[in-house]
Amino acid sequence: MSPIFMSAKETAKFLNMSVPWVYRESARAGLVPYKFGSGRNAKLQFKVTEVHAWAKQQRLSAG
Repeated sequence: MSPIFMSAKETAKFLNMSVPWVYRESARAGLVPYKFGSGRNAKLQFKVTEVHAWAKQQRLSAG
């Protein structure tokens, strides 16, 4: 089965973050982007399964 990707805009909506945050900070936060295309037309996309796993890791433990 091929991986399913979501756009930067879809990722931002899912994470309840801004699109600029996705472009600037996601890689630093540990969320790996995939670049499709080159130059000004390049698009960043994220694997749905990796976004879900990353979001789950961000959960604070009760204590």
